[in-house]
Amino acid sequence: MPSSVGHALGGVAAAWAADLVPGDRAWRTAPPGTSWYRRAGNGLTVVCAALAAAPDLDLLLHTHRSYSHSVGAVVLAGLVAAAAAARYQRPIARVALMCAAAYATHLLLDWMSADTLPPYGLQLWWPFSSGWFISGWDLFRQTERRHFLSAASIAKNLLAMLQEVAILAPPLVVLWLVRVKALARLPSEVARRDHAAK
Repeated sequence: MPSSVGHALGGVAAAWAADLVPGDRAWRTAPPGTSWYRRAGNGLTVVCAALAAAPDLDLLLHTHRSYSHSVGAVVLAGLVAAAAAARYQRPIARVALMCAAAYATHLLLDWMSADTLPPYGLQLWWPFSSGWFISGWDLFRQTERRHFLSAASIAKNLLAMLQEVAILAPPLVVLWLVRVKALARLPSEVARRDHAAK
């Protein structure tokens, strides 16, 4: 299964892809001269990165790849995000979908990964099914989580992270460039609409 680095990159990709969907997204824009953090989408992009890595916290509970790696957990993440969006007066549907999509990238990446530890795969369709699912594509390497401080484990995990970055960085660069261009047009579009309304 991929590392937390790969999963976080998947979450950022989900956040930036959501910014391309038409609708209320002007609150996600920032002027070109501002910090990279603001231009990357502020805290919500960071939250999406964290959500994409969060399912692996189940390692602490010894329930890895079960409930937290399921569509049930994706729905729960979306509902919690919707409540937070309502609390902070953000577009509820957009924030809920961004966060649920970020969480879902974890499932997608794990599903497309090599898995050498039985039971193979993840309980993707829980609570509707307790079956284990895996694509068999082995696009991402298996990372080592036992004895992770040994030299062999560190080397194996670094190689996995490099592969994840090599696979996920090009789509992220494209999303960044398209997103920057799309969001840069928003202030002028909003100004034109406001001017027309007057």
